Amino acid sequence: MKSIFLSPDQVFNQRIALLETVGAAAPASDLALLTVEDDGFVTDGPAINYYLGEGGFVDRFGRENACEICAVRPVLQLEEGEESLLEHRQQDGSLVIVEYGRYPYAALDSSLRDFAEREYARGALKDSGRRVHIGGKPYPIYRMGAKEIVCLQVSQGGVNGFVRLSDGSVFGAGEDVFLEMRPVRWLYDEQQGLLVSCLALFAGLEREAAEEYLQGEFLEELAPAKEENLSDLGFCVKQHDELSLIRAYVEANIPVFLHGLSGDGKSDRVRQIDPQALDIELVNETPETINGRAVYNETKDEIVDIKPVWLIKLEKLCEDGKIHILFFDELTNATKQTQSVIFKIVLERFVNNRWPLPKNARIVAAGNDRSESSAAHDLAEPLFGRFAHIYIRTTVENWMPWAIGNNLNPYVLEFLANNDLYLRTAYTGTEGNADPRRWEMVSKVLDHSGNDFSLLGPIVGYETADAFVRFFKAQQQMESLGHYSDEEIRKFSVARRYQLAQQCLYLAKAKPDEARELVERLGGEYLAWYEYMLSRKAGL
Repeated sequence: MKSIFLSPDQVFNQRIALLETVGAAAPASDLALLTVEDDGFVTDGPAINYYLGEGGFVDRFGRENACEICAVRPVLQLEEGEESLLEHRQQDGSLVIVEYGRYPYAALDSSLRDFAEREYARGALKDSGRRVHIGGKPYPIYRMGAKEIVCLQVSQGGVNGFVRLSDGSVFGAGEDVFLEMRPVRWLYDEQQGLLVSCLALFAGLEREAAEEYLQGEFLEELAPAKEENLSDLGFCVKQHDELSLIRAYVEANIPVFLHGLSGDGKSDRVRQIDPQALDIELVNETPETINGRAVYNETKDEIVDIKPVWLIKLEKLCEDGKIHILFFDELTNATKQTQSVIFKIVLERFVNNRWPLPKNARIVAAGNDRSESSAAHDLAEPLFGRFAHIYIRTTVENWMPWAIGNNLNPYVLEFLANNDLYLRTAYTGTEGNADPRRWEMVSKVLDHSGNDFSLLGPIVGYETADAFVRFFKAQQQMESLGHYSDEEIRKFSVARRYQLAQQCLYLAKAKPDEARELVERLGGEYLAWYEYMLSRKAGL
């Protein structure tokens, strides 16, 4: 990973795609506002001037011009395999935002400032032993409870004698400001492997000094801290994938809500945890079918509540004493009245205020994004607050093991291993589009048609189908796979390893030993993929 400045071409002439969405101007962080030498023109509302490569800059209006007073908007160029370091990916249309590293760019919440000031004044803040450079000077990072903070003294108060921060608070020259270490959010250009900071993080450095700092100390200070051995303290911090997160909450009897796009495999993940999960598609249900019906009994001249069929099935299922999942699918597509009924069940674990859920029943719900479904509703805040929320994102990397386990067609796996952008394509409403579920459909039709590629268009769209055909027409027998050191292979991303394993398939007949040896070095899961592909191809 290296730090760079965006070039004028990337911002103006051949603008990178993410700037087409957000524009060239950069919002200013609190740290940038505190450290910039404001002449009254450097900012305009939330926007601030920032440096570009080749000695240029972008002013607060997004224009290329000459300027002496600029903030720094960091940009990171990722190297092979480093995308695995990115966390908390969010996607809004074509815009992808991720988190990487921590930096003291935001003022501490106003409710904590008095406490921080008192603790700092009496020397009670614990020094973490780490430092962060601001304006070329090192500042200690203190611990205050679970927070990490930095104390910065305002060196100047701007042209009006004060600095107004993003939350409206005002500070003058000589005052102490407490900044909180927070995750840095980046705009992610996946095709170019670029991370562009959502904010101009800091100022106070000339361009050359800023470039030197970005390429050295900044990268070290930004990098996530090395994991500590916490076992002696009685707790741990583990890495979880989506499936292990769901399983952990299910075992703890905490309701889980799965967010994601259509075809992302939300119900498949539930089935992996409990193959017998009771699935209720709420788009087809009403409050009466969920709560049970009230029927008049003429013999006794009274109203009798009839237990809903789904609850009878769940009780029968749970008789074995094992944990079983009650899966409320398409909750966001349910009416507000039905959502209110579900809220009562999640909150009280009673149906219609009279029938309890089995003790070993666990609740999982799912829904599609509103951007994907015009019939979707936002969850009411009380209902939203009853769930642990997990945002499902299916990638080629986490989909491939599932696809192998479910014997998907090898041509589908080969294509996606080398063309991961086609895993999901945009919905147009006029023809088919690709998503993980539709690729499963493609696999079925290829298996049943003797691999007739002409059948793909109506499923994934004709542009994707054409790319599929062109990819396999272009494949030629490889003469050599090249030579890779263990260090190079260690840095390869999951996608790159699958690509290399796929390339080994073309050498399997001519140089089987060389191909297999390389795949073995990639890792056990890639060898399993390779052997699966060979066995499937041998059977075609």
